[in-house]
Amino acid sequence: MNHLKLRLGRRAPKTAIILGSSLGPVAAAVGDPLIIPYTDLPDFPVPRVSGHAGRIVVGRLGGAEVAVLQGRAHPYESGNAAVMRPAIEMLKGAGIETLILTNAAGSLKPAIRAGSLMLITDHINYSGMNPLIGQHGDENFVSLTDAYDPALRKRFIAAARAEDIALEQGVYVWFSGPSFETPAEIRMFQMIGAAAVGMSTVPETIIARRLGLKVAGLSVITNLAAGIEGANPSHEETKSEGAKAVGHMKRLLARYFAGT
Repeated sequence: MNHLKLRLGRRAPKTAIILGSSLGPVAAAVGDPLIIPYTDLPDFPVPRVSGHAGRIVVGRLGGAEVAVLQGRAHPYESGNAAVMRPAIEMLKGAGIETLILTNAAGSLKPAIRAGSLMLITDHINYSGMNPLIGQHGDENFVSLTDAYDPALRKRFIAAARAEDIALEQGVYVWFSGPSFETPAEIRMFQMIGAAAVGMSTVPETIIARRLGLKVAGLSVITNLAAGIEGANPSHEETKSEGAKAVGHMKRLLARYFAGT
């Protein structure tokens, strides 16, 4: 039984958005909202980190019906890389075809400052974990070429241009957390071609691609990573700087769903 599908009733969103740290207020842009707490959905992972409200807001955004998830459970909370699998499977079973993942991330490039939005073009899994470990069947050998759908990326670029929003592009590296990276690790990530680093998104992308969903990813840059210009990241900085980007994220998503 798909409990989310039952709660949706006649609503039929095809796209779901997972909001990262401090981006929960983006859901305020959703019209005619139906609100479903994660705790109302059996087996749905409930976040335990501040800045993640733990509810689904279903309604209209930019003319399209969407399901907006206010927060995620992170692998570092449990040691389980597949912690979001029940949520993504439930979304798939409820008719979701596209998953838009957002996160708060540290910049590896001094030119990409706090407050910037970055479109994820690819990722590097530095965590040592994979959410498909322990699963059986040939279907788990998932190709991650174009994991972040090129057509969706083009739509976001067009939407940003239409809204006159600067949209960076780059590779996101997944670091397991919850401790922040060392300056030495940041220097290594710079050497291997990453533009931003964070503690989420990659396992969700892998799970979503395993289930046949299209994926797009957006990072809100909340800080320069450790050691860059003397940066010393904190979770408070992540939350405060992420909140400042809510307006741009609302506009970008609304324009994207309006078809630019």
